[in-house]
This record gives sequence, C-alpha cells and structure tokens, in this order.
Amino acid sequence: MKIRHVTQGIFKTIDDVATATIPPAEGFYWIDADVDDLKVLQPLFSLHELAVEDCLSEEEQRPKIEIHEGHYFLVINSIRFDDEEIFLRALNIFLGRHYIITVTKQKINELRTLKPILLEDQVSRPDDFLYHLVDIVVDNYFLVGDRIEVRIESLEEAILMHTKKSHLNEIIGLRSEILWLKKVLGPQKELIATLNKKDLKLIDDQLQKYFSDIYENAVKIAETFDTYRDLMGNLREAYQSSLANRANEIMRVFTALTTIFMPLTFITGIYGMNFDYIPGLHMHGGSYVLLSFMLLLGFGMFFIFRKKEWL
Repeated sequence: MKIRHVTQGIFKTIDDVATATIPPAEGFYWIDADVDDLKVLQPLFSLHELAVEDCLSEEEQRPKIEIHEGHYFLVINSIRFDDEEIFLRALNIFLGRHYIITVTKQKINELRTLKPILLEDQVSRPDDFLYHLVDIVVDNYFLVGDRIEVRIESLEEAILMHTKKSHLNEIIGLRSEILWLKKVLGPQKELIATLNKKDLKLIDDQLQKYFSDIYENAVKIAETFDTYRDLMGNLREAYQSSLANRANEIMRVFTALTTIFMPLTFITGIYGMNFDYIPGLHMHGGSYVLLSFMLLLGFGMFFIFRKKEWL
C-alpha cells in the first residue's frame, strides 16, 4: 500500500495511513492499495462492506458506480492486448471528499502513466484525479482497437495468400474475444454516462461536463468493436470462399492431368494387348517412336490447356 499526498500534481509519500483520514489543508490523498489492504482501510474510511466484498470477490465484476454515505464505489475495466489475447483487469475505486483509493489485484499500467498528467494539469482534487484516470482507461481501448485492426488485416492477407486450417481457429478465437469485450463495453459506457449526467455531490459540476467527451469516446469504441465483429464475420466467409476456390483449383489441375493421361493410357492399352499384328510393333526403334509420340501428345495437350488458362 502506498499513501501519497497530492498537491498541484506533486506527490509526497505518507507513512501512516491514519494521516489520510483527516482532510488536508490543501490537495488530497491517493491510496494505491491491493485487496489485502482493505482489512486496514475499511474501518479507517468506513468503506461499505458490500463494496469491499466486491473487491475481494473472485468473480468478474461489471463496470458500475455505487453511491454510499461519504464515498462512491466505482468498478472500471482496464484493457490489455498481449500475445494476441485480450485481458481485462478490474480497477476498483473509492472516491471520497479528500481522498481516492484505488484497489487492484494486478498491476495496471494506467496508474503509472497517470502521474505525469496529474503534474502537468496541477491536479489537487480527487474528482479531477478520477476524471484523468477514466480518460486514460478509455483511451487505451483505442490503442487495443488499433492492434486488433492490424491483426484482422494481417489475417485477411494471410487467408488470401495461402489459406491454412489454423486460420479458422484464429478467426473463431479473435471473434469470441471481440464479442466478449462488447458485453463489457455496454456497462462501462453506462457508467461513464452516469458520471456525465447524474447529480453527484463528490464531483464538481464544471468537471462533470468533461465526462461527456469521455462518453463520446466510449460510444466510438463500442461502434468500432461492432465493426470488428462484422469484419470477423466477413473474414470467416473469405476463409470458406478461399478454401472452396483452392479445392476447385486442385480439382481443375487433377482433371487436366487426368485428361492429358487419357490418350496416353489408351495408346499403352492398345500396345499392351496380346496381338502379334499391331502397326509398328516389330519396327526397329518403334518403342522410341511410340514414347516420343506420347510425350509430344502429352506436352501438346498441356500447352493447349495453359493457353486456354485451364491450368
């Protein structure tokens, strides 16, 4: 657990967490904690037991905001895209009048990238801290969306160039993750809409208007992932079409080869019969003449097929 006194975006480390229970003369306290620290924080800040229970729960929590006496409890999902797989990590936030508590089970990059922004904007209020944090979380969805788009384009190019069976597994896996992410974006969009429109006493009225920009970004993200879902459907159709075309191409080659060998088989069938009187059978060098004729016939048919673009 790390306790910091934030004034004008400048951090000062505090050793005793009990100090953060008293409102400072200037600025606010930011407590960056993990779930085990809630045993200490709950009685000190009178955190609601249901909110603490949600933080401790192993089940995935939907993005939401709960209004309790003296503080708000928010759940926001941070996003990561590592090794072609999407990860969501819950960011639990307790917002009070003079403090903000962030509780996480894993490391969240947004909390590290937030510090220079707070310093640049000279943040001195916990609600302003919340605004910048939510803004960074939402912006990261755009970055993940760009990586997914690149992945879709590369997968489409690979399918058109050389279709493999593994491509189908990649399509199904990526589409499933996009659909799963779509389910999360709905509640998160509602949460941001609440921060934008609902009368919240712990958030300044002037600051609350800025959440409308974040809400617009959340709507754009939801629409973007709708597009990705449609693209994955098109990609699956392209995969099936490519397989069908490849099968047709293979059958066309086999058919052409079979057609080329048909007259050759006919000739060898005649000269393989048990008759003594066959033209050229006893001719000196007749076998070479026959083989040359068969090769000429085969290559002739091959070039005719190539000229007609049958091969």
